[in-house]
Amino acid sequence: MLDDLDDKDIHPLFAGAPSSTEFRKLRKRMVRETRAAIEDYGMVRPGDRWLVCLSGGKDSYALLAILHELKWRGLLPVDLLACNLDQGQPNFPATVLPEFLMARGVEHRIEYRDTYSIVKDKTPAGRTYCAMCSRLRRGNLYRIAREEGCSAVVLGHHRDDILETFFMNLFHGGRLATMPPKLLNEEGDLTLLRPLAYVAEADCERFSKALNYPIIPCDLCGSQEGLQRVQVKRLLDEWEARTPGRRQVMFRSLMNVRPSHLLDPALFDFAALFPAQSDTDGDAVPNLRDSGREL
Repeated sequence: MLDDLDDKDIHPLFAGAPSSTEFRKLRKRMVRETRAAIEDYGMVRPGDRWLVCLSGGKDSYALLAILHELKWRGLLPVDLLACNLDQGQPNFPATVLPEFLMARGVEHRIEYRDTYSIVKDKTPAGRTYCAMCSRLRRGNLYRIAREEGCSAVVLGHHRDDILETFFMNLFHGGRLATMPPKLLNEEGDLTLLRPLAYVAEADCERFSKALNYPIIPCDLCGSQEGLQRVQVKRLLDEWEARTPGRRQVMFRSLMNVRPSHLLDPALFDFAALFPAQSDTDGDAVPNLRDSGREL
């Protein structure tokens, strides 16, 4: 079992980890939750190769470390390739991630593509950069995954990202949808995985800070004001402050969907929902609506 293994055997990504009981509990909780998401959504096909996307943010560092922890302990039978896509943002510290990965013996690929200039040029004034930036980044990551023989692109989206996306779709998109933990791309040759689906953002932050990972902020979308995600995040923060644990309750609701208690006739056959009828002899009477006849 994970808890029975000696911390001296951990992966170099955990070098310098605090010896405190608090951090040990945090690490074990994150490993446990990540392993649960991987198992619940059938993410692993033994022998596959995963492209693990590393932006330099707290979440992607946590993702990289936890996946390597699982592999180090023989619990994740896939090959891992860390990948950073340098999108040409001004003042991006290009040497930080290569040095970090090489020092810890992590197999990696650094790719430079100036999508920053395209996003700045093509995004209309007053619009957010996120949609175009995401599309360009995703397209490049899919290309790299194919070049490297990877079957999956692995992202660091956590529980709070998933919950915020649900509310953004609810408030602004007019649909009940969010980021799924596992998704097949349109071409059908790659899966998109989110192993941190059960992990709280606050845990990712505490984890990366405790290990003193060199966090690189996003100077593109993160520099814009009035983002829908920022507004939703603020709303969820207020709810959580008033009622601690509210986020986890709302997240669990995404795993407990009842189509018969929603309003989508494509998802549930409301038209066929009638009580059984019978004649005086107890024989069933045809449902006239089902047969297309009228009274």
